[in-house]
Amino acid sequence: MSDLTLDKLHARFNAAAARDMDEIFQFHFSDAGDHYLVVKDGTLEVCKGEHEEPSVSLSLSTKTLRGVMKGEISGMSAFMSGKLKANGNIMLATRLGSLFPAN
Repeated sequence: MSDLTLDKLHARFNAAAARDMDEIFQFHFSDAGDHYLVVKDGTLEVCKGEHEEPSVSLSLSTKTLRGVMKGEISGMSAFMSGKLKANGNIMLATRLGSLFPAN
């Protein structure tokens, strides 16, 4: 995951949608290593590496994440086609669209 993509996450972050949240979104990228997002009370922190206790873990490629974030593919379609694997509170993954709305 390039720093440019991380910058885009911060730019698109909807703090209002993250109000009252305290969750860790772990990403295992097949092409960019591990990163996680700390979403807490309307704030976003992007970190490299693996969190010890993520709320949800998602395994996918950066291309699949970009497609989901742009609305080109639904998270459910990515999951059903095997492009996305999820563990933990998988319902949290459905909130990514509201946390990072498309322009």
